[in-house]
Amino acid sequence: MKFVSTRGKADATTLSEAIRNGAAPDGGLYMPDPIPSIDPDANSETTLADFASRFLKPFFARDVLESELSKIASEAFDFRVPLVVPDSARPTLHALELFHGPTGAFKDFGARFLMACFDRIGSFGEPLTVLVATSGDTGGAVGCAAEGRHSVRAVILFPEGRVSPFQERQLTCWNEPVRALEVVGDFDDCQRLVKAAFSDAALSREQRLTSANSINFGRLLPQIAYVSQATMKAFARTGVKPGFIMPTGNLGHGFAVVLARAMGVPVGPVVLATNANPTLKEWHESDSYQPRASIQTVANAMDVGNPSNFERLIALPQELRQVRVELVNDEQIKTRIRADYERSGYIWCPHSATAAEAYARLPEPERSERPWIVAATAHPYKFRETVEPLIGRDVEPTPALASILHRNTRKAEIAPTLEALARGLREKQIVS
Repeated sequence: MKFVSTRGKADATTLSEAIRNGAAPDGGLYMPDPIPSIDPDANSETTLADFASRFLKPFFARDVLESELSKIASEAFDFRVPLVVPDSARPTLHALELFHGPTGAFKDFGARFLMACFDRIGSFGEPLTVLVATSGDTGGAVGCAAEGRHSVRAVILFPEGRVSPFQERQLTCWNEPVRALEVVGDFDDCQRLVKAAFSDAALSREQRLTSANSINFGRLLPQIAYVSQATMKAFARTGVKPGFIMPTGNLGHGFAVVLARAMGVPVGPVVLATNANPTLKEWHESDSYQPRASIQTVANAMDVGNPSNFERLIALPQELRQVRVELVNDEQIKTRIRADYERSGYIWCPHSATAAEAYARLPEPERSERPWIVAATAHPYKFRETVEPLIGRDVEPTPALASILHRNTRKAEIAPTLEALARGLREKQIVS
């Protein structure tokens, strides 16, 4: 299996090199060439670790990580991934609960999978530096997965005042080799700094930079695995291709569903649910992609005005990239959280609620003709300041989330410039 840049100006490379590099040298994003076909014998009713070990084999073929795939999957996927029916009165609605990992968000899958790969690619004396921009959940998952490792360290960039209080704690509570840098700006500034650092050849080489954002194809592999397993379960049980409704900001999660379908996974219609940031919605309606400054919303992990993975989506042939886009604003998010709790007792986080709202907007004949899988991407406790007033009760944390409340935090503030980031990368552990 080879991986090529979306911009076509970099040499093809192996999976381990694509994971190591993060982005391609020409500034593009890596794509598999060719797109593999699914294993028709993959057993969807087994554990995710076992399923991923078999399902992802084509991506690892003849790579130095090929023999390690089973161990990587077992190390990364040691928590449950239930597919539930949150409301018995709406039996076609299924929630794929992706928040049972250690930091309560779907980012745990990608972060743990990538760190397991990096530990095998890096070296003790010269650790890789994972540079990650986060709009909320990615950084916490990366910090948790990197803590205590020796062949990789993590530097987390997050936007000042644009994450929830619990998210900030979760971004800043990890011990070596993790550090958190609070950027005076928005998520797009954080993402721009990451791209600028990778484009600076000297800095990238000096710091041995790599990425855990969804620009790294290795982040997409576990997402493809659990999306495919859930889809194949629903298809095996019903004989009908399920639709998939995916909350999406940087478009990594949404692209994973589209790529799974391109591989032959029996995915039906794909609906991308966004918050009030309109870039994808406008592209869907006009076929013109116009990046915008990000808008702050209650679904803050999706506050992205220039989704990186659009470059991957548009690289697919038109017949393989067909999606619908639903835009859900803050008031609609809040109304959906309140209404579904009153109806069934199920609690959505603000991000998952965008997908639940997109499901509710489907015409009744379309809702009833197939199963619909909604990705429940984060535990509602992480957004209790928003959720609790809407449902009129406390949201209890999982034991893993509760344990974070007792940790010390540390961070440093930097200006949104490459020079400031370079200083932050070179400093020792920063304590506040």
